[in-house]
Amino acid sequence: MNSSDGTVPGSRETGRRAGHADGRGDARGAGPGDSRKDSRADGRGRGLPGSALALDPPGPVVDRRLLATGLLLVLSGLLHLLVFAVDGGPWDGPVSWRKPVTFGLSFGVTLITVAWVTSYLRMGRRLRSGLLAVFAADCVVEVGGITLQAWRRVPSHLNMETPFDTAVSMTLAVGGGVLVVLLTLFAVLSFRNRPTGPAGMPLAVRSGFAVLLVALASGAAMIARGVVLTRTGHQEAAYHSTASLKPLHGVSLHAILVLPALAWLLSRTSWSEPVRHRIVAVGVGCYAVAVAAAGVWAVLTY
Repeated sequence: MNSSDGTVPGSRETGRRAGHADGRGDARGAGPGDSRKDSRADGRGRGLPGSALALDPPGPVVDRRLLATGLLLVLSGLLHLLVFAVDGGPWDGPVSWRKPVTFGLSFGVTLITVAWVTSYLRMGRRLRSGLLAVFAADCVVEVGGITLQAWRRVPSHLNMETPFDTAVSMTLAVGGGVLVVLLTLFAVLSFRNRPTGPAGMPLAVRSGFAVLLVALASGAAMIARGVVLTRTGHQEAAYHSTASLKPLHGVSLHAILVLPALAWLLSRTSWSEPVRHRIVAVGVGCYAVAVAAAGVWAVLTY
């Protein structure tokens, strides 16, 4: 193409016509909108199948249905706290109102947290929505099974006394396995591509998922030890065998909320990005110390 047709060599119009002529339509002839599309494809969509290139916008985005489900689980926990206040009974032990309270609150908060934190991950919208839908359903099943057994006044986990109790216990165990797979996948995705967000958020998200893996491992260890004791005829010992690992499990479970929340709160300040990043790094270090202390205690009391 030369200047005889009224265009200047090397100009945007020249590039646009050249792009249409050879069918490539590359970035030389693209307008601002097309350039943004190309940058998204090269960045967040790299290596993903074509249908997965529909990506979520970065930032704290929580699907209303997931938020509603999480809030219902939290409400269930609070209602059972009221039941405990009225009905009384022991707080500890395999049969108590403690379990529907703590599991309702914990699963509800975790569901909302994971739905929020995963909005910072570089992944396809359909993939994220599908995984979160399975995660939400699994949370409901876990809390539902535990609540059902609490009202029946029988243990929910490691209970093989009757065929029905065995079915509930195994359903909860399988559901726990599904949680491990889903959360591990989110953790892998957080390290595969750097998360988005304000200063310190990528570090907070990655650290939160890394510590969450400790919670998953300790939870799996509790279930495995209890199942072995149950299968060998030590049912009562199985109910009490998880005590040493509970602090480690509880502390490491909520790092995925605490650390990203710290980064988000800092983004609302006027402090510089390096300062905010250093504060998040200190927070990660403090949380690691807490997890290590809980791990030492678990080893000493195992």
